[in-house]
Amino acid sequence: MVSYKEIKASNALLNDATAPRAAVFFGGTSGIGKFTIKALVSTGASVKIYLVGRKSSEEGARAFIQKLHANNPKAEVVWNEGEVSLLAETKRLCEVIKSKESRVDLLFLTAGYAPFGTRKETAEGLEIVQGLEYYSRMLFVLHLLPLLRGGEASKVVSVSSLGISAATIELDELDLKKPGNFGGVKAQWQYGAMNTTTPEMLANENPDVTFIHSWPGPVNTGNVWRGTDPNSIMSWVVWLLLEPLIGLVGFSDEESGQRHLFQSTSAAFGGRGVPWKCKPGVNSLEKQANGLFLVNNKCDCTPNAKVMPLLREKAQGKIWDHTQEVIQPYL
Repeated sequence: MVSYKEIKASNALLNDATAPRAAVFFGGTSGIGKFTIKALVSTGASVKIYLVGRKSSEEGARAFIQKLHANNPKAEVVWNEGEVSLLAETKRLCEVIKSKESRVDLLFLTAGYAPFGTRKETAEGLEIVQGLEYYSRMLFVLHLLPLLRGGEASKVVSVSSLGISAATIELDELDLKKPGNFGGVKAQWQYGAMNTTTPEMLANENPDVTFIHSWPGPVNTGNVWRGTDPNSIMSWVVWLLLEPLIGLVGFSDEESGQRHLFQSTSAAFGGRGVPWKCKPGVNSLEKQANGLFLVNNKCDCTPNAKVMPLLREKAQGKIWDHTQEVIQPYL
């Protein structure tokens, strides 16, 4: 475990020279994304942040931006409104960012929630959480990779509820559309595996960009209600058991933000970023080199050595072929 003291000491080294110059936060209007933005701005560094969120989040986001600027006048936070579960909107937002920036140092992806209710689809025919947690994230990555390449410490951090993937997934039905095949836990395992195999492939093809798939552990992000149907049994379980339990055992907002800022900037993962003198992390190929890092809530690297070879052999190619079919029209 990386101690909280070590994490804060690393983050204290961030300044105009070491902090990300330009960062994109997809899902930063609440929860871990918001906590991490606050931690980054609080370093006092001169940073530019593109904050992407839905129209319904704009009022709260603008109030948040005002507080950030008051805390650090050198920080520029730019609001970008869009319905990010839609791939067409994701493409539009990426084009806006690419028109304004020639380089991005950090892409931080957190949009999503646990879909414990019934299956719901977007206007594009995708299950809404899969659109948020996988397809839109991968579209952001592919659009912004040219801006991420060549940076001194460029990183893509994707936060998922199940960062430690399982080998058992539905390869013949990756979108879980068949009746009775969709469920909250099953969907999260499915999306978690997809969010591991594709980034590993992209990390291998782009050795100058560090990829992190982060499992944050229990954190009260405020989204725990979002995936339940109103007045369902699951909504009562969330209210009576799950939310109080998360509040009891989970990280505070501040610590969660500091831990994810550490993952976003420290050379502990791949050797690129704020210098790290302790034991370096091991990537998904079990090497002390750049690549994809599976990072748990204690900021330890967990190569998942029993599962990753199976996913790499049996699932990676099929998932990538399917992903290309879905997102190709939006590239």
